[in-house]
Amino acid sequence: MTKQRHVAVLPGDGIGPEIVEEGVKVMKQAGEQFGYHFQVDFGLIGGSAVDRVQNPLPTETLQICWEADAVLLGAVGGPAWDKNPPELRPEKALLRLRKELGLFANLRPAKLFSGLEQSSTLKAEVLEGVDLLVVRELTGGIYFGEKRREQTERGEKATDTLVYQDYEVERILRRAFEWARNRRKKVTSVDKANVLESSRLWRQVAERVAGEYPDVKLDHMLVDNCAMQIIHRPTDFDVIVTENMFGDILSDEAAILTGSIGLLPSASIGEGNRGLYEPVHGSAPGIAGEGVANPVATILSVAMMFRHSFGDEQAARAIEAAVTCVLNQGARTMDLAAPGDLALSTDQFGDRVIEELKQQQPDPHIPVEAMM
Repeated sequence: MTKQRHVAVLPGDGIGPEIVEEGVKVMKQAGEQFGYHFQVDFGLIGGSAVDRVQNPLPTETLQICWEADAVLLGAVGGPAWDKNPPELRPEKALLRLRKELGLFANLRPAKLFSGLEQSSTLKAEVLEGVDLLVVRELTGGIYFGEKRREQTERGEKATDTLVYQDYEVERILRRAFEWARNRRKKVTSVDKANVLESSRLWRQVAERVAGEYPDVKLDHMLVDNCAMQIIHRPTDFDVIVTENMFGDILSDEAAILTGSIGLLPSASIGEGNRGLYEPVHGSAPGIAGEGVANPVATILSVAMMFRHSFGDEQAARAIEAAVTCVLNQGARTMDLAAPGDLALSTDQFGDRVIEELKQQQPDPHIPVEAMM
C-alpha cells in the first residue's frame, strides 16, 4: 500500500536551491523504492522572501509547513541582508519557524566516513571511530530571551536575557536519554554550572531525569572543557545534550571531525512526528550558482526525515548506505576533493547517490520503526 506524505520544501538563499534540488531527487527515488507518494509544496523563506514580499517567513510558507508531515530546508541568510533591521533578518525566519512548529530538539550527528580522515586537520588516529550526536535545545535560552538596547551615562548598553524553565530542560534531556538507549548508552550533559544559574538548574534536572534511565551513564561537563575534549578525544562522546547557544557552537565545531561542514545533517523535532530537516552549514553565497556545493548534508538530512518523521529505518539506512558507497568510490565535491579524487559537481554527486540508492534493497533484519 502506497504511503502518502506531504513535504514542505524551502530552498532559501545562496546554495540552498542547489542542494535542496538534490535532496528532493533522492527523496523521490527513495519514495519510489520504499512505497511512498509525495505531495511537495515549495515556499519562500529567508532573504529571498524578504526580497520578494518583505517578510522572512511569509504566512503562506508557515501555513504549508503546518500542513506538512515534514519540512526540508536549504539555508538562509548572507551578507546581502546583514544590515537589515532585526525583523527583516533572514535568520529571524528560522527561529520563528522552529518556535511556531514546537521543534525543541535539534539532532546533529557527526560521523566520520571512511577515507575522509585526510580531509580533517586532526590526526587520523584521533578520528578513528568518531560517531557522536549533539542534541541541542532549540526554542529557549538566550536566543529567545528578552533583548533590549538603551542609552546610559557611559554610552549604549545591550542586554540579552538567558531564561530556561525546568520543563524545557526536562523534555530535551529525556529525548537525549531515549536516543542514547539506541546508541552506546552514554549522555554527556554540557553546561556552565560554575557560573550560570540557568546551568545549575540544567544540571539539577539532568540528575533527576537520569534516575529514570539506570541503563544510561550520565556525565556532566563544562562547555569550555567540552569544546576542548571534542577535539582532543572525540571518540569518548556518544550523545552530547546542551542548551541552545552552546549546542549551536559545539555542533559546528564537530564539523572538523568529519572533514567538512558540508557533510553534517540535522533534524529539528518536537512532540509529534513532524520535523524540520536541514544541513548544518550556511548559505555560502560566495559559491552559489557555481554547481560546486556539497549536497551530502542535505541528502543525509533527507535520510533523517525518513527515520524520524516517517518512521522508516530501512529507507533512512538505504540513503545513508548510498552516500557511503559514493564516497567510498572516491567521488568528492570541491570542499573535499584532493589530487586523485573523482571531482563531481553538485548535481553529478546527487545523480551518483541515486544510482547507488537504486541498488539498495530492503533488509528484513532491520526493524522499520525509527531509531537512532
